[in-house]
Amino acid sequence: MSDLQLIPGNSLLTATPEEGRQLAVKLARLIIKLTQPDDEKRRQQRAIYADNPMMLISIGQTVAAEFATIAAANNYWRDQPETR
Repeated sequence: MSDLQLIPGNSLLTATPEEGRQLAVKLARLIIKLTQPDDEKRRQQRAIYADNPMMLISIGQTVAAEFATIAAANNYWRDQPETR
């Protein structure tokens, strides 16, 4: 297993939904990096998915799944009335 930290700061807690969404994107990118640790191969593969709408939709689904987990961990930010 890699030394890559998959949950930055070892916490899913964020102050706002926006921070949660940013964390979701970061987590999705970390999973890709863990799955394909070779930087050059990841760069080469970008050309493949950049022109494939289904692959781009899949990336969005991955971020959405991460965000759902983060939102649940943050109790959907119910205690943050300023974010409603």
